Amino acid sequence: MSKRRVLFLCNANSARSLMGEVLLRHMAGDRFESFSAGSAPDEPHALTLEALKKQGLSTDGLHSKSLDQFENDAFDVVIVLCDKAQQACRDWQGKADEILYWDIRDPRLISKLDAYEQALFEIRRRLQLWLPLQKS
Repeated sequence: MSKRRVLFLCNANSARSLMGEVLLRHMAGDRFESFSAGSAPDEPHALTLEALKKQGLSTDGLHSKSLDQFENDAFDVVIVLCDKAQQACRDWQGKADEILYWDIRDPRLISKLDAYEQALFEIRRRLQLWLPLQKS
């Protein structure tokens, strides 16, 4: 059986969406292919990488990507993690069977490690609630 494809979408693809990509790969990589992108991508934030590494999560090969890169791809689920990306998702030409909106506070607004750790915790918690509801 093929893995379900999940795209995490945020504005900059420098924090929350990267966290979602890494967390889903870690928590259920046997069932899901995990991707992330941004409507206006930037570089991965240093505190994002630090928060992930502090939790023992691999950041190897992690880089920011544009939503345009996935315009011809199909996903089972797109998880939008910020308000700014909602419009980009509405205009997106790719295909998604389901779109979820999880508004996670942008840790870049505070720019302290604990804000990044809090965002990581919130995304992990939502995945812990969402994963049992998904068909294998």
